Amino acid sequence: MEPLVFESTDLGKTEEFLNQAYTKMQIGGGDSAVRTRISRQVADSVSVDRIQIGFEMSYDADPLGKICLCEVHSGSIRDHGSDGWQDGFRPGDLVSFAPPDRPYAGRICRSSYTITMFDPALLTQVAGVSRSGNLPVRLLAHRPHDRQAARQLSRTIAYLGDQAFPDPVVQGSPLIRASLAQLLASSVLAAFPNTATTAEDDGPDVRPASLKRALVYLESNLDQPIGVADIATAAGVTVRALQAAFRRHLDCTPLDHLRRLRLAEVRAELLAAGPSEQTVVAIATRWGFHHHGRMAAAYRELYGELPSTTLAR
Repeated sequence: MEPLVFESTDLGKTEEFLNQAYTKMQIGGGDSAVRTRISRQVADSVSVDRIQIGFEMSYDADPLGKICLCEVHSGSIRDHGSDGWQDGFRPGDLVSFAPPDRPYAGRICRSSYTITMFDPALLTQVAGVSRSGNLPVRLLAHRPHDRQAARQLSRTIAYLGDQAFPDPVVQGSPLIRASLAQLLASSVLAAFPNTATTAEDDGPDVRPASLKRALVYLESNLDQPIGVADIATAAGVTVRALQAAFRRHLDCTPLDHLRRLRLAEVRAELLAAGPSEQTVVAIATRWGFHHHGRMAAAYRELYGELPSTTLAR
């Protein structure tokens, strides 16, 4: 999918575009030349926007309805406020711009920055806590734990926007897109204080019958974009209990086991195909592996040879 690109020197057209791309808002400024450029990469509910505002622009916006992350690269964002707090952001800052259900306002001062947005439900799906009857997962602060956490999240966003989302292979694979969305949500949960990581332990280990249900579900849905919360729901247990059971009985996480099962499907197809009929990349992509170097390393660790060797044989 080609990136969406907007460029304008007209304040009215800029406001119209921002209303369509984000939420209803009023902007002001433009005493000098108005220069705006926005480039957007999208994969399902996740978008990564590279934005350049070449003038001083005030904004007063309605709730976005999405998790919105902002990373400033140059210039500054001043007097930004939402939900009872106000802050200013400089180059190197990566913040949660506003709660999904709260309005926000502030001032952009000739700044370039990245806006990353996704459905808030993705946090809950990855954490899995709502499946046991708890409230949806929420972020508890607009700044990450520390600089290291922000840098790790920044690297994830850069990978998605610059490499993964522009790749036609990613755009053609629901499995890969789902795994990338889960990667982003997991990175956000690791970076920001949130209600999932402050929750108490969910109790004892899973019984063998529940673990068996989880394994049956995995084996029946290898070609579907599933996450750990889906597996826990199928097993009828909480995510924490499911993870504890997999560690105790299988010495791995649920998603590690899912990856091994998918690698087994890759191996089966490689053994069945002639070298001129299929490629390793095509088979790996079909089973949700986008980073083929990492897939090849995991495959060799599991089977003692490279995928290309299996296909040649």
